[in-house]
Amino acid sequence: MKNKKTEVRPGTTPRDVFFHLLAMIALYTGVISFIAILFQYINIKLPDLADYGYTSWDSIRQGSAAMIVVWPVFIGMSWLIYKDIRKDAKKQDTAIRKWLLYLTLLVSSITMIIDTVTLIYNFLGGELTLRFVLKVLVVLLVAGGVFGYYVWDIKRRGEKKTKLPRNLAIATSLMVIAVIIAGFFIIGTPSKQRALRFDQTRTQALQEIQYQIIDYWQRTESIPQTLEDLKTGPMMDYTMSTDPETQVPYEYHPTGENTFELCATFTTEQSQDPMLDRSYPIYGGVNTDGWYHQSGRTCFNRVIDPRVYPTYKSNENIIGEPDVVKPVPVR
Repeated sequence: MKNKKTEVRPGTTPRDVFFHLLAMIALYTGVISFIAILFQYINIKLPDLADYGYTSWDSIRQGSAAMIVVWPVFIGMSWLIYKDIRKDAKKQDTAIRKWLLYLTLLVSSITMIIDTVTLIYNFLGGELTLRFVLKVLVVLLVAGGVFGYYVWDIKRRGEKKTKLPRNLAIATSLMVIAVIIAGFFIIGTPSKQRALRFDQTRTQALQEIQYQIIDYWQRTESIPQTLEDLKTGPMMDYTMSTDPETQVPYEYHPTGENTFELCATFTTEQSQDPMLDRSYPIYGGVNTDGWYHQSGRTCFNRVIDPRVYPTYKSNENIIGEPDVVKPVPVR
């Protein structure tokens, strides 16, 4: 009786689990970050005024940071995995490798199917803009590229030499570098981002001062003559705001019974692009021109609308008991 040859299946070592899991986690993180960055670039270059969302600089920075870290990790882990396979072709058939490869194929397939369904659905609804089409193409190309490569990877044999993985590693790394460098031209260098954060802090400080002045107006039926009056008035706990870089107090000038001017010195320019301006909230009833500013000293003229912010006396409330103020609808 002839002995049947039994196929010896390769065992999965802790080293294999570590290499493959880390490689797949880095791949998923890198792909998601790559797509998120491209989506934000499309939002910036093709803004949609009907979109109530806004462009997030944070998502671009987070995506770029993730790509800088995880993509070299993915390339390094992939190189170590293929190095092991070249030494022992049986490593290509380990259970952890098969499971993760087929899981990646499943995720890629579902992504492409959902993306195609979304494209057709929006096309039937008449919403086929260049912005939308570009986003669909980004997802299809990235997911399709991942799917196609791993289909090839499952079929190939490890003992056969091929330059495709190396060439793809170089090509994808160059694309990642190009996308990250593009961010410096689109959102600016780290030094510019720091300047933008300082300017956003200035804008938020002016908004807080504006809120305190409105509260002072509602309590006293007048606007303060100086910002020091906010300390001696009903809001005695008011803390004077200063510029985050120079520590110089912000300028305040009363210009009428219910009008005033706030000034600050900015480093950058805040454009009137509605997609960019939504990161700066605006208090209703006091202004109509937002918080747009040029670089340098900029002043904002404000008018308090008594119909929107009536005084507490006119609302028949007690000045010293703000907790019982009745809400007044905005007209």
